[in-house]
Amino acid sequence: MRRGAVRSGDGESGTGLVAQLRHPPGGRDARIMLFAQFLDRTGSGVWSSAAVLYFTFVSHLSARQVGLLLGVSAIVGVAGAPLAGHLASRFPARSLLVACHLLRLATMSLLLFCDSFATLLPVVAVTCLGDRAAKMLDMLFATLVAGERHSTYRGLSRSVTNAGYAVGAGVAALGLAVGTGGAYRALVLADAVSFLVAAVLVGRLRESADPRATPSGHGTARPHGVAPTARATTGAGRSPWRDRGYLLFVVLDTPLNLDDSVLNVGMPLWLVSRTTAPHAIVPVFLTVNTVLVVVLQMRVSARAEGPRRAARAVGLYGALMLACCLVLAVSATGGTWQAVGVMLAAAVLVTLAELMRSVSSWELAVSLAPPTRRPAYLGVAGVSSAVQKSAGPLLLTGAVMVAGPAGWIALGAAVAGVSLVQRRACGRRLDAMEAAAALVGQPVRRASPTASRAEPVGPRLTPR
Repeated sequence: MRRGAVRSGDGESGTGLVAQLRHPPGGRDARIMLFAQFLDRTGSGVWSSAAVLYFTFVSHLSARQVGLLLGVSAIVGVAGAPLAGHLASRFPARSLLVACHLLRLATMSLLLFCDSFATLLPVVAVTCLGDRAAKMLDMLFATLVAGERHSTYRGLSRSVTNAGYAVGAGVAALGLAVGTGGAYRALVLADAVSFLVAAVLVGRLRESADPRATPSGHGTARPHGVAPTARATTGAGRSPWRDRGYLLFVVLDTPLNLDDSVLNVGMPLWLVSRTTAPHAIVPVFLTVNTVLVVVLQMRVSARAEGPRRAARAVGLYGALMLACCLVLAVSATGGTWQAVGVMLAAAVLVTLAELMRSVSSWELAVSLAPPTRRPAYLGVAGVSSAVQKSAGPLLLTGAVMVAGPAGWIALGAAVAGVSLVQRRACGRRLDAMEAAAALVGQPVRRASPTASRAEPVGPRLTPR
């Protein structure tokens, strides 16, 4: 098979994004899940684009109240991923994901009846909790549905979800252009309906195995480069909160998610406050990001498949973030068009970094977790992105922006340094897994350019 070709469940192959979406790893189950994710993220795109204005013009909150509302809710949302991981070790993942969709359907519906800060806070906080839990369960489903080819599935998922966010932002723009209270409430209802349809779609899947399947049991996938026995002997049976090696990975992964805050917070504020570039360039950042993710995600995923390649991609992430920060540091000098060109170059660099991070972080979170405790471990891994979403904007606005160009240089150097530490730490853990496998006489498979089709981990999802 040619490099980059995708083998479908029916034995067909295709190289384009459309072909891969038609025949994703996991077959019909995967197609249903990808469509459910698209609808989920479309609704989320609608709400995220309209939330601040809704709270300001419909709920009549002050700017300080809006900031406090979103900040506290984001902190509460940090608990969503580990809570979902803990529950997924005991209950069917499909049922939990349906519950998350229905929970957000309820909270978004309640939002229409809340008109004060005191009533909005618990509703928005629970919504954030459900959002983080649902994203963790989406990660878990990739390992259940796609087996060894979970990185390919993850690449498809990223392309689909980014397209969903873009569609949602376009829908929100129509409602914001109308600008009436009724239009804002219609956007809230659109988000709620997306959760309802997603819940119905997920409900069409059936789990036919125990989510606590053992590595030796039927249906266990083996990530490239790590034998199952090695994985089982590194942290198996213990709580992820007591696995210091995995916790080190999660701690180091937190600053390696800063590309999100740089793109969505740091760059817009830097453009309007320190450069002569026109403010109309700010929406172009998201356009560049969305187009590049949709076009390049699958190619990047194919080249970073397997834990060893993912670990190398971490170092490339650091280099790209350093380059992006250096470009931003010099963007405050020169004329208007130079500033425009430099800021767009920064948008390309931070998007390339995001592509590396999305694959490497995901692949390593799965590969470094024992199969018997994977739901709980993935729940802990989800904390890194949630913490970054809460702390990242504060770091950028409270330190980097204040320090000016020197702040960007320091941020880039720090992220690059952390990426090297993370790469070495992951390499040591993978070495320990392979050594443990060798001790018990299990062959260790090396990463290959393309993954063969394998049975999924844990509960297999089959359509009714």
